[in-house]
Amino acid sequence: MADVLFLIPLLPLLGALLCGVFHALGGAWKDRAGYVASVAVAGSFVVALLGFFELLGSGQAEHAASHALVYEGWTWLDIGKVQVPFKLVLDQLSSFLALLACGVGLLIHIYSISYMARDEGRAKFFAYLSLFLVAMSTLILGASLPLLFVGWQGVGLMSYLLIGFWYDKENGWPAKAGQKAFVSQRIGDLGLLLGMSLLLQHFGSLDFAAMQAGPALEPGLATLACLLLLLGATAKSAQLPLLVWLPDAVASPTPASALIHGATMVSAGVYLLLRSSFLLVQSETAMTVVAIVGAATALLAATVALTQRDLTKVLSYASVSQLGFMFLACGVGSWSAALFHLGTHAVFMALLFLGAGSVIRGMQGERDAFKMGGLRKHMKLTWISFLIGSLALAGLPLSSGFFSRSEILWGTVQGRSELSWTLWVIGAITTALTAFYSFRLLAITFLGRERFEEDKLQPQESPKLMTLPLLILAALAILGGLLGLPEQLVQISNFMQHWMEPLSTQVAKPAGAMSNGMEGSFLAISSLIAVLGILIGLALYRNGPAAGERMAKLLRPAYVGSYGKCFIDEIYEVFILLPLAILSKLVACFELGVGNALVNGCGRACAAFRRPWRQNQEGSIQSYAIWMAFGLLLFLFLIVPSLLGSGMNR
Repeated sequence: MADVLFLIPLLPLLGALLCGVFHALGGAWKDRAGYVASVAVAGSFVVALLGFFELLGSGQAEHAASHALVYEGWTWLDIGKVQVPFKLVLDQLSSFLALLACGVGLLIHIYSISYMARDEGRAKFFAYLSLFLVAMSTLILGASLPLLFVGWQGVGLMSYLLIGFWYDKENGWPAKAGQKAFVSQRIGDLGLLLGMSLLLQHFGSLDFAAMQAGPALEPGLATLACLLLLLGATAKSAQLPLLVWLPDAVASPTPASALIHGATMVSAGVYLLLRSSFLLVQSETAMTVVAIVGAATALLAATVALTQRDLTKVLSYASVSQLGFMFLACGVGSWSAALFHLGTHAVFMALLFLGAGSVIRGMQGERDAFKMGGLRKHMKLTWISFLIGSLALAGLPLSSGFFSRSEILWGTVQGRSELSWTLWVIGAITTALTAFYSFRLLAITFLGRERFEEDKLQPQESPKLMTLPLLILAALAILGGLLGLPEQLVQISNFMQHWMEPLSTQVAKPAGAMSNGMEGSFLAISSLIAVLGILIGLALYRNGPAAGERMAKLLRPAYVGSYGKCFIDEIYEVFILLPLAILSKLVACFELGVGNALVNGCGRACAAFRRPWRQNQEGSIQSYAIWMAFGLLLFLFLIVPSLLGSGMNR
């Protein structure tokens, strides 16, 4: 099985190349691009699935911990003593992520066949989608940081192309959003590169296995290297302070938003933290910073999502918030919970985004949920799937999101940080807000009376190629929680904990941590919080947004802050963009003033110096010959005696 791992990135690459050819050929060839790309991604999914089952071995996940499938090809980089082979590794971490990326990516490809059917650039769109999965699979399977970085850059480039895919629409907003994403991520790339440099200097290699087997880092070096890696992760997963790009990523076609927010792009930062867990555990300071960043981002994004009207904007901030929970889990050493929530999040967030795409299609491009209402009567399959996705996002008991997020909250109070209880309170508040805004969006969109003119607009259910992926994802959103059932409550082995056992054992359980018997109480608290949030959301918005708008008037300052996205963009503009603009103006003035004066002054001085000599050049050949003879005599008079004198001395 290890010998064919290269097929996971190769097959989508071939599919992307064919889609590019179809785009160039045009005509009916464009219609075939979606099917070809879907078949190629399906092949990658099959290879990833076979590798996953091989790791399972006899069906007991704990045996997979000491086993990995390794494909080693040619030497990719050979610089001095540093050699980087093209090496792919499928272990318990990468296999889970590969299944998610290829599986959810396949469903998004199938959905897109119908969604993009009338778009002139549909073949190019499928080429971009497939290349996105090529980059993501390279990132996931790469056995070293340099190979991971290649995939890292690839997903950044493809996100730029997909976000700006409709660059000529909506007054150029998609193009600006793509640029925003590209620039924001480059800041994180700098941190990742600097962190890689420090690790290379210490270990002499950037292979993950070699670094894990190498000597421990000094405390200061460990903290610095981990914080630099964290900077890279925050940019890719849209965490504070680099979260500004992801909400605008909804300018892309909705299937691309599902891919970016779900199983690929944003999970890359969390994957980096999980893959680098053996480094993070060497710095308690770095772990604490990761937890604080995650908790703060989760709360901030949930607060902003409370008041947004755009369907995809609410889901985008929801995605940022859930990623914050994953960072929180990594910061407290609850690695299996982070991976578990990453998996459930990939499913229900892709489900919600694809459901939103179905709604937007039915509403002929309308994104404002306040202009919808009553859609459950017109789009029953979309309504059912969106309801299931909302239940998972809200964390209703027995849903997949409930088990994964409860595992994170339980891991928080079990953590070794002195801020454990503070972090748990923030997580609990965020859970309540999440339940509220998820059902606020559901109620405004699907319940109550229609807030559109039915004689001008007749929403219809989406085609089967769009609803089939929705139903599959809905089933996974329900059943996904079975992977992480608490052992103390159901007496069944927790698959995710055993699957991620090598990472989990890297963090020792702190003295004074709560006994496992308390987990049931915390599950009950999580259930109560989620149910209360859901009930409040339904009570306020089941008949439309009117009641919520009255409350917004009572809480005007808070509403303005939330709806204005906490003015993060404005803060960056005032304290970063404006100073940079002023600095650039000053540099331009210096260059145009002082710089040009120096350059032009030198030119004028040379011109002034040569002017009297030019006047002596009259064009007379005899005059030139006289001057040449004079110069030759002067040369002989000055040089020849010195040469003769030195010869006589010898």
